[in-house]
Amino acid sequence: MSGVTYLNHAGTSWPKPALVVAAATRAEAASADVWPALFSAAHEAIAGQLCVPTTALLPTPGCTAALAAAVAALPWQAGDLVLTSGLEHHALHGPLSRLQVRGVSVVELERGAGPIDVGRAEVLLGAGGVRLVAVSMASNVTGELLPFAALTERAHAHGAAVLLDGAQVAGWMPLDLTALGVDLFACSGHKGPQGPMGLGLLYVRPGLALGPTGAPGYCDTGSVHLPALCGLAAGLSWMAAADRLAHARALESRFRAGAAALDRVQIIGGDGPRMPSCSLTVADRTVGDVARGMLARGVVVCAGTHCAPRAHRTLGTQGTVRVSFGPGSTELDVDRALGALAEAIR
Repeated sequence: MSGVTYLNHAGTSWPKPALVVAAATRAEAASADVWPALFSAAHEAIAGQLCVPTTALLPTPGCTAALAAAVAALPWQAGDLVLTSGLEHHALHGPLSRLQVRGVSVVELERGAGPIDVGRAEVLLGAGGVRLVAVSMASNVTGELLPFAALTERAHAHGAAVLLDGAQVAGWMPLDLTALGVDLFACSGHKGPQGPMGLGLLYVRPGLALGPTGAPGYCDTGSVHLPALCGLAAGLSWMAAADRLAHARALESRFRAGAAALDRVQIIGGDGPRMPSCSLTVADRTVGDVARGMLARGVVVCAGTHCAPRAHRTLGTQGTVRVSFGPGSTELDVDRALGALAEAIR
């Protein structure tokens, strides 16, 4: 489709910046004798952007693999407790739920004044027995930022480890994982970082108490996609060169206001700090029909549960239309999206 308006950046970024494509293409064409040097340079650049040592940062086949490896790495015992939110992607919820066969209890914190009840987390942490607090930094459904810094501080005050799913935040925000003090961090490379598909990252804090197999390695997660690694390094550098988040947030805010003014449209999620994503439903239409109607008018969005069915139980929805903006999105894209939405639900 010519002249398409792409607004599914929370799913994957597109189009990729030219220097990302160039870096990945050079790596793809490189001869085997330079592969180690390419890997080391890209790995060091990415670790530098996240302010962590390369020895603590493992490239993985994706964020899903990184989260699974992170959960599996901890020294679980029957009676342990995990605190999480009701907004999680299945990539985190799945590994956590499987811990229950080992006698580990998983508690989903309800929404409070914001997307998660921090007060309830404090009470549970104070009661003891919590081994891990595991949450997304931002909801992939609503775009809402979770209070990950406050949760990290409170978890550590009570001796619990913290796992953050940074899939929606990495690349968009400067992240100093060492200063944040996070114990485990996972993200994808193809969303905010603007990298190619097929790569994620797992950070394991040096000194973190782990299970008998120790820190995950390539034998646990598989081989590294070298062109994607080189593209990811270039993408993170490109994103860090300007405040691209402020630009995309302004566009999302404008779209949100315009969509909310349309008859029968309901915006899903709170009004607090957020990533540039907006989820909505329409009273008398399925989300699939709305998205198909927008696509027929040249606007690509995402409809469904967005691989986060538990989040929709929390939000009281069965799915949403998610409109998410990227670093290259424009005000014209907002106008096109609002026009397509209005016509699709007419």
